[in-house]
Amino acid sequence: MKIRVIVADDHHCVREGLVALLDRETDIEVVAQARDGMELVRLAREWQPDVLLVDLYMPCMNGLEAIRRLRSEPLACRSLCLSMQSDPRQVQAALDAGASGFVLKDNSFDELARGVRRVHAGQLFLSGELLGQVLTHSGAAPAIDPTLQRLTPRERQMVQLLAEGFSTQQIADHLHVSAKTVATHREHVFAKLQIQGIAQLTRYALRAGLSSLEARGP
Repeated sequence: MKIRVIVADDHHCVREGLVALLDRETDIEVVAQARDGMELVRLAREWQPDVLLVDLYMPCMNGLEAIRRLRSEPLACRSLCLSMQSDPRQVQAALDAGASGFVLKDNSFDELARGVRRVHAGQLFLSGELLGQVLTHSGAAPAIDPTLQRLTPRERQMVQLLAEGFSTQQIADHLHVSAKTVATHREHVFAKLQIQGIAQLTRYALRAGLSSLEARGP
């Protein structure tokens, strides 16, 4: 039986390239593609795949938040993170969120395919250059900003969307809630984090790893 995979990456060319390469493997089948974390959560529930190949930085909901949400649900799928960044703190954050592996985008495809197979087999997989870094920094400061624990999943998503430049109405339309609800969430976030204004919120989102600002709203 083939390993059923969902590929999640907001860059169309990257996503299509990964799909084409994975589909060449006789034991791997890509069953769906996601453009952001929200779509990934929906598709994972629908398809219930074996492995999620997840880009960490995606708009609307980042990869880490998607992994956290799916980890809390009764799904058997495992997550393999994909990123340009080799920061050991970010790798540790992904593992803490529930990921089973981490591969860099500049690794070879053979390394990626090996990661998919290892993760599917229930093993932890880190590409070679990451393993030593994570072990070296294992006693360092926590990778996840402790203030994140004060925020609900919806509030963390709100931080990302606001930091990426989405307006209140755009967020309301995207999440299918009222603008008043968005405004209430924003007020709660500001109060919990004791910050004022979008500029401070954006700096917080970058520091906490909630956004890379690669994809901004209109």
